[in-house]
Amino acid sequence: MAQPSFPLPESSAISLVSMSEIAAMAQVQRSVVPTWRRRHSGFPTAAFENAGRPWFDGREVVEWLLATGLGNADPAHLRAELALHVISGHKHLFGPRRLVEIVGSLLCLRHLDQKPLVSDKEDDKQINVNEAWAALQNRAERMDPEDEFVLRELRAADSSAVVLAHLAEDLVEAAYTTGSAYERLLGLRARLELTELTAEAVTPGLRDLLVQLADPRSMVERREQITVADPHARTGDLLAAIVHAVDDPATICALAAEPDGPLARLVRRRLLLAGVEELKLDVQIGLDLEERLADPDLIITQLPYQAAEKRSKFVALVGIEKVADLLGPGRTALVLGPADALVDVLPDTQEAQLRSSLLRSGVVEAVIDLPGGMTPYRPGYRLALWVLTRDPVTAARGYVLLADVSAEPLNEQVRTRLVEDVLIWRAEGRHARHDPRYGHVVSIAQLDAKFGGPLAPPGPPASQTLSRTVTERPALIAEAEGRLQRAGEQAQRYADEHGRTRINVVRRTGRMPTPTTVRALIAGRRVMKVSGHRLAPEHIVPDGHHNVLGPEEIGGGPVGARRIDRAVLATYGNAAFTEPGDIVYTTSPQLGLMVDHDGFSVVAFPARILRIVPNAERPLAPRVLAALLGAARNTGRSPGAVRAARPIEDFVVPDLDPADMRRADAFLADIERRQGLLHNQDDTLTEIRRLAVAGLADGTLTIDDP
Repeated sequence: MAQPSFPLPESSAISLVSMSEIAAMAQVQRSVVPTWRRRHSGFPTAAFENAGRPWFDGREVVEWLLATGLGNADPAHLRAELALHVISGHKHLFGPRRLVEIVGSLLCLRHLDQKPLVSDKEDDKQINVNEAWAALQNRAERMDPEDEFVLRELRAADSSAVVLAHLAEDLVEAAYTTGSAYERLLGLRARLELTELTAEAVTPGLRDLLVQLADPRSMVERREQITVADPHARTGDLLAAIVHAVDDPATICALAAEPDGPLARLVRRRLLLAGVEELKLDVQIGLDLEERLADPDLIITQLPYQAAEKRSKFVALVGIEKVADLLGPGRTALVLGPADALVDVLPDTQEAQLRSSLLRSGVVEAVIDLPGGMTPYRPGYRLALWVLTRDPVTAARGYVLLADVSAEPLNEQVRTRLVEDVLIWRAEGRHARHDPRYGHVVSIAQLDAKFGGPLAPPGPPASQTLSRTVTERPALIAEAEGRLQRAGEQAQRYADEHGRTRINVVRRTGRMPTPTTVRALIAGRRVMKVSGHRLAPEHIVPDGHHNVLGPEEIGGGPVGARRIDRAVLATYGNAAFTEPGDIVYTTSPQLGLMVDHDGFSVVAFPARILRIVPNAERPLAPRVLAALLGAARNTGRSPGAVRAARPIEDFVVPDLDPADMRRADAFLADIERRQGLLHNQDDTLTEIRRLAVAGLADGTLTIDDP
């Protein structure tokens, strides 16, 4: 009987993509794809529609994007994203966890024997799937006879997995190397909803901070080869980050322990494909790390998560103690753990005694309180970091660096400064002529005296209290007080000249104003509608030449905080400026309107412009029209709606006669002027309060009796 044959994956229906997925692959906003489809005749036609939702052949879309150069993704990323999309489409056939294991094993097999998984002969015609899969299993038996990496996973799969060999080969071709392909495959964890592989993953910013604090490149330069260990490896994210940070992964010897057998094998494959040599790789299945290959020079780990209602602070501290026991003289460890055990108050005597004992042992180099949300899957789980060094420099003994960045964004600037604090403290101790930016050097005896107290800096860093901003606060407050006095005098002069605000309001009698719509105003050439510009986020800067007006500014944000350079704006081709009196509006996320009295600004989509046409038979005043539009009925958006109830063209406003329009404009201009004078005083008072309270909070200011 003839054996079944398998068509090449190019014809697989699983390569179909939606417009949202096209936008993700091309790294553009979702709304850009329908625009491409409408404006470019060569855009691929939909393969089919389901409930009005079009689906496209992914390969045709990628080829079209490569040919046109549209989108923000480079060619390698596009091809890799398509391969990953098709791979993830097989999760219902194999199961998400098994899918990652099989494809990862195939990538590892390709790495081991350095040969393609699919031969040219198999690519050219229909192939016998049973024979093809048997050939792959034979290769696995030959390359992995001790079943350290791939044999078990490939033996457990049947011939239906041949399609995954083709897709793995496509992924390698797109990613260039098997190591890069494997990292991209693991990037599918969240998309495949593999909770067990993503639950304890930390943010890229925290991972970068750990690598910078570990400083593996300097270690390799000093010792030529280093041993890195993780006694709680999970998926190996932290170890892989260290391996990727050095120039030559062959200089790394990796040790790891993981009680979950399949996860341990995943880590083993991951580190091998990252470039660690097989003879320098020891991933153990178990709870305790045995130092069989070498003593670790660097330990980087995250203590296992415990739910808050079952969390034992004592167990967390015991975990740190076990890590400290693995350290040899001059060796370093970075340990992430629950903040309530590592930095918060410990009311329990047993826990406080253990933490105090660890501090007195002299192995704790630095304690860092981290921002919240460092584990995206568990945003409420607070982490802290202990940096341990066995036998630190003499000038650091008896002291510990306490740093607190819990209220800071863990961006590049914060990471650089924090790493500088720790590395200088590690190298020079108290002899360093460097004031920490985010903490204090504190005596361990002082901490021990506050038994069970929080491990927090006793005050703001010296670099902060001695900064120019702090020393100039009294002068800045005095300057603001002068501005407040001048603003009050200006408001008083205006009130003296114009009198109090008086509105001669009477009830209208006779005929009511004729209602009209914005659509009618546009048709009557009294108003023009102008679209906003789709500005790239990286082109909006604080110090450009032209103000950018968008939903942020319309919603009350400061005008001038976002700007764009004129040279950058010129690259957009059809860019245009606002004119004085333009009404800038947005209906997303809610209706907002503002009048740009100065003009010469750039409106950013989704904001748009209503421009008053001059010299019309019945002229409109921008202030009045904006106020009437803001008061129009039935213009909001209900909580469950995607968009507003009606577009702005259907807003109904009264068509005031010229005399009413003139009087209303004068009244609104007077109100606007008075509000501006009051806002000046309010802003100045806010600044005075901010400066004074900041000085009182950090202890650098006091208030004398009048």
